[in-house]
Amino acid sequence: LLVNSTSHIQFTNSTARELLKGRDLEGRTIIEAFLDENLAVALLKCIRTGKPVQKKVVLRPQSSPLGRSDKESSSAWMIEAAPHFTDDSELLTCVIIRNVTAEYEAEQIRQDFVANASHELRTPMAIIQGYLENLLDDDLLEEPVMSRRFLSVMQKHSNRISRIVEDMLAISKLESGADQTLKKAPFLLKDCVDDVVDRLSSLVTQNNVDLKVSIDPVDLTVVGDGFYLAQVLFNLVENALKENQAPGLKIDVTGKAEGQSIVITVSDNGRGIPSDALPYIFKRFYRVEKHHNNSEVKGTGLGLSIVKRAIEAHDGTITATSTPGVSTTFTITLPVVE
Repeated sequence: LLVNSTSHIQFTNSTARELLKGRDLEGRTIIEAFLDENLAVALLKCIRTGKPVQKKVVLRPQSSPLGRSDKESSSAWMIEAAPHFTDDSELLTCVIIRNVTAEYEAEQIRQDFVANASHELRTPMAIIQGYLENLLDDDLLEEPVMSRRFLSVMQKHSNRISRIVEDMLAISKLESGADQTLKKAPFLLKDCVDDVVDRLSSLVTQNNVDLKVSIDPVDLTVVGDGFYLAQVLFNLVENALKENQAPGLKIDVTGKAEGQSIVITVSDNGRGIPSDALPYIFKRFYRVEKHHNNSEVKGTGLGLSIVKRAIEAHDGTITATSTPGVSTTFTITLPVVE
């Protein structure tokens, strides 16, 4: 944009006209042109002082320059304004507006990830430190029963730290370059599922769970990274087992070919996921249950994030539906790869 000394817009390029479509810009003041005064403040400051101004503005969805938003999230804009003399020695303000929403969202994700990871690691580390101090300062090493109980708690939380670190590394690898991370090759889906069931057999037996597997056809072949897809199924089945301790749990794992897609489902009849939590279950560190007691070691909150990212790295999708107490189903759709 080119704005004169009375803050009236004299020139706009095609991008500006497209950005603020539906409103005539030239001849209007910048206050009239923009729906949010935060966008105009930087420009007015440049006009008033005659000095270059650069400012990042974060707007609510209803305050976007378009006057509407296709998604319910904030947008970020970099406003740069500087004095400019025309050939006729007229002083105008040259304004450049850049959409930096992608960079803003990436930075927010990074900050949230670091903050949440720090918080998640702090709790088990504090517990381990506390028990160590008790063992050393109170001479509890001479009491084998008490020492063993303390060491058992410390081991649980050290395992939690290891799991968090492993999950963080998995997320990092997947997001740093999925194409380089994945080692795709054809494998039988049944072999992958059988491996997962075998690894979780002790939990299945311990909780007396009715776990059924149905792959149709039996030789259904998937082209992908067997390690990550096995981890996906492991996380989904393990979640169903750990989140449903009541007797009578049934888990069904199915796989079938549908047109040009392979559809895999993991269903259970447990307590389910509340409808208000469903949109957030794939977000990092999000956990539906927040009432864990002191003797229970929480999950990392990264499992479903890894699941979603691994499926997306295979050009697939994953969705979740749930009727609490009746049925919860995770549906994975993968493209057929020749």
